Amino acid sequence: MAKVIAVANQKGGVGKTTTAINVAAGLAKAGRKALVIDIDPQCNATSGLGIEPAAKHPLLSGKRLAEQVEATSQENLFVLPGSQSLADADALSAINRQRAGEFKKQLQDDLGRVDYILIDCPPSLGQLTRAALAAANELYIPIQCEYFAMEGLSQIIEMAKQSKQRDNPRLEVGGIILTMFDPSLELAREVVSEVRSYFDEVVFESLVPRDVAVSEAPSHGISVLDYAPRSRGAWAYGELVMEVIDRE
Repeated sequence: MAKVIAVANQKGGVGKTTTAINVAAGLAKAGRKALVIDIDPQCNATSGLGIEPAAKHPLLSGKRLAEQVEATSQENLFVLPGSQSLADADALSAINRQRAGEFKKQLQDDLGRVDYILIDCPPSLGQLTRAALAAANELYIPIQCEYFAMEGLSQIIEMAKQSKQRDNPRLEVGGIILTMFDPSLELAREVVSEVRSYFDEVVFESLVPRDVAVSEAPSHGISVLDYAPRSRGAWAYGELVMEVIDRE
């Protein structure tokens, strides 16, 4: 049975999609079959792995999800592409509890042959994110090492608690991922210290640094692990993936 991980944060620009792409790519390199499901209307996870957005979002097409999965250029790495259609975005935003339950069932019935499913959520606390939490085993929360990092973190954790109580008793906060870390900045070090002291073992040890290679990789349709395997960013995501595997 696939392990389903929702990668979410209502704040944009924190490395959410980048983390979903590179963790999935790292898991694939480690021999796991990994699938990224793109439910963000921006479709950055789709294009960032070299796949064209779908004309109709797979969740709305009426077809089995397994029939709509796209293989990437990397072995063991797959994408369920998103759609940039405004009509699809509206329809997905109106998803209700029943549809969320269907989504959860589809993930295990249609896509159970992969080892990991990472759901790249939109930067909001709307119905799409709620549906992802209702279907997931774990929630990963990327936050950048800057002043507003803690702002809103409690909100998404509270949403996860509500989802656990109402819809999905197996959901856990699987990890907080610190991104865009600059060791030369005292503020960044303070944020790391504060997050670790407050959330303790939930926080992954690996720190993802600011690295231009991480920003450039999506424009080539590949992960930073393939684009610049010797870069600081690739090394950090490699370490993060090993932590994810260790937590199995």
